[in-house]
Amino acid sequence: MTLVMKRNAALPSMLNDFFNGGRLLPGVFDFDGNLLDFERVGPIVPNVNIIENGKDFKIEIAAPGLERNDFKVEVENGILSISAEKEERKIDENTNYRRREFSYNSFSRAFTLPENSIPEKIDAKYEGGILRLSIPKKDVTVSKPVKEIKVS
Repeated sequence: MTLVMKRNAALPSMLNDFFNGGRLLPGVFDFDGNLLDFERVGPIVPNVNIIENGKDFKIEIAAPGLERNDFKVEVENGILSISAEKEERKIDENTNYRRREFSYNSFSRAFTLPENSIPEKIDAKYEGGILRLSIPKKDVTVSKPVKEIKVS
């Protein structure tokens, strides 16, 4: 005989129906079990735009709330790595209570640089919550097709 325990799921299900109803972010208000189900919500990774024009590649990363010192940008063996870490501590002490809140946010992205890029001249700027990188291209000379000269 197998013993199966079943918890009363009426109240959590009603709360899920009220808060979620398929309209809010899935997994944030999950009262049936896991409060934050990271398999459904997923890790937070900033959005990236990659733009190519005639003279360079541009990468834009939306990362609001950070400062330029939070970023680490490196190139190694043709791989551009961009990461950021930020730790915040809020301490509120009063005679009747003490509250401490700690948060730690980080992300990391990696990109394979094309062969016609110049990694030594990458420029990075952070303004208005967006990290912008400019990756210059090498001047590629297009070889002219071989012209055969007929011998007479």
